[in-house]
Amino acid sequence: MKALKIIGIILAALILIFLAMGFIKSEITYQSEVIIDKPIEEVWAITQDESRLTEWLSEVKRMEHISGEKGEVGAVSKIYVEQNGEEMFMEETITAKKHQEMMAMTFTMDFMNMDYEMHLEDMGGKTKVWSTSTTVGNGIFAKSLLAFMGGAMKQQEDVNMQKLKSLAESNTKVY
Repeated sequence: MKALKIIGIILAALILIFLAMGFIKSEITYQSEVIIDKPIEEVWAITQDESRLTEWLSEVKRMEHISGEKGEVGAVSKIYVEQNGEEMFMEETITAKKHQEMMAMTFTMDFMNMDYEMHLEDMGGKTKVWSTSTTVGNGIFAKSLLAFMGGAMKQQEDVNMQKLKSLAESNTKVY
């Protein structure tokens, strides 16, 4: 009986710690950066080419335009992703865009919301690309879970940026 009480106290403490993390770290922000050995015009064109998204965004399977002018501020699309063998979708809304400089989007889904920005900078024939993501869980369980997932999300963005770099540097398509 004493052992059950100790196990119960330990379990309750672990649950409280897990939930407290959602209050302490209610949002995750992370950044990623690459230098691509291609001119900014070409890198920008690749990031805007919807047919090539799946080549550098690992989990994206397809995109479906819903409303607004495609690829412009206010446009809304469904982005279908696969995680752990399950297909899910999130809604993407383009919130800002400056030609060959930056693009900002908001992604919403049941579990979380994410604000994402990608910036490009001309470096004399090379292009610096960096992203900033801020993710907030919808509900205390999601916030708590995200508090422990920040490293994995950053790692996935680093992989995506490296894939963009590889794709752009090996690109033969004329834009």
